[in-house]
Amino acid sequence: MPRLAPLTDFFRIIKSNAPCQFELEPIDGTTFGAKISFDPERPLSEIVDALRAQPDELLDAFYSVGGLVVLTGMHEITNHPELLLSISQLFGDEVENYHQTLTPAHMIHPDVDEVLILSNLPPCDRQPPPKPQPERNADGSLPVQFPHRRGWHTDQSFRRPPPDVSLFYAVTPCPKGQGQTLFADGVAAYAALSESLKDKLAGLDGLHALLGTGRSEQAVKNGDPVIPLLPHQLSQRQPLVRTHPVTGKQALYLCESGQMDWLDGPIVGMEPGPHGDGAALLYVLMSHCTSPAFTYAHDWDSGDLVVYDNRNLLHSATWYDAQHTRMMWRTTVMGNPGPDYAGEAKSWIPLAGVEPMQGLGKGNWDGAGNTRPRA
Repeated sequence: MPRLAPLTDFFRIIKSNAPCQFELEPIDGTTFGAKISFDPERPLSEIVDALRAQPDELLDAFYSVGGLVVLTGMHEITNHPELLLSISQLFGDEVENYHQTLTPAHMIHPDVDEVLILSNLPPCDRQPPPKPQPERNADGSLPVQFPHRRGWHTDQSFRRPPPDVSLFYAVTPCPKGQGQTLFADGVAAYAALSESLKDKLAGLDGLHALLGTGRSEQAVKNGDPVIPLLPHQLSQRQPLVRTHPVTGKQALYLCESGQMDWLDGPIVGMEPGPHGDGAALLYVLMSHCTSPAFTYAHDWDSGDLVVYDNRNLLHSATWYDAQHTRMMWRTTVMGNPGPDYAGEAKSWIPLAGVEPMQGLGKGNWDGAGNTRPRA
């Protein structure tokens, strides 16, 4: 485990000592994350080469600010999506090929298999999540706390080992004040729990489910049909508290409605179902983790690239007016999930001759983390 400099030192040191001369600035109004900017006159390919030569500079900054960095002005990626792949390779051993994961094919970039497309344009046709009700808090602020705010999750947690880091790029964001992405700090949330609740969580696992299989909270409440699953599509256990393999810090690791198994879970060993004691505990934890003290709302600019650590952060989409075009690209990086997953084979790899999405139809993930059938 590397020794990381204190956060305050990084805001002083990186500016003067980084070989790539990047600027690191705190994000206003939050206790985690930072903005990174590069020389706007320098080609992005040169910047990537310089970072590749000494990757620890960027990685140490990333981990020291809690696993969230906003790289601004990365517009060249739009015309050169392979640059997103090159940047992703700085954050881990393997950038995932989405054709080999449980991902609908129409959401994968036609030229770069490692890039997921999230857009309201065909063929992706991913519509925004609904507005929370009421749309604003009493003080006029954006609702972030579960269950007022729905859709909180961590990427691809229905697989073991789950991915480490995601990179989310704004090709065409919607207008300011819409379509923000929310982030919640699982480390700070866990640290703030009572000692008795920490003791209760020790050794407990959540049960995470593939989207659109009839196992979401609402599907179970509605009595929707449960889709039979092949072995590589089965729900997966994940610890409710993960120890980060780089920083050593403990973090809450959980999702809510769409990405937990509410039929056999959501918490292993507790009473299952939406009205069981497992559901009650999940509601307590999710509400705590997404309280305003632990969250940040990112309002997108074109060319923003947000890098976030799935091992200790949750995130959620927010509503936007679908009359506006929204085009976002994402990659996921894996290779260092921690000792809890040591030696495990990838749970989502099907048997020979079986397609990853076999039996699941053609799904369309909506902004709340649910999957709707497509014609």
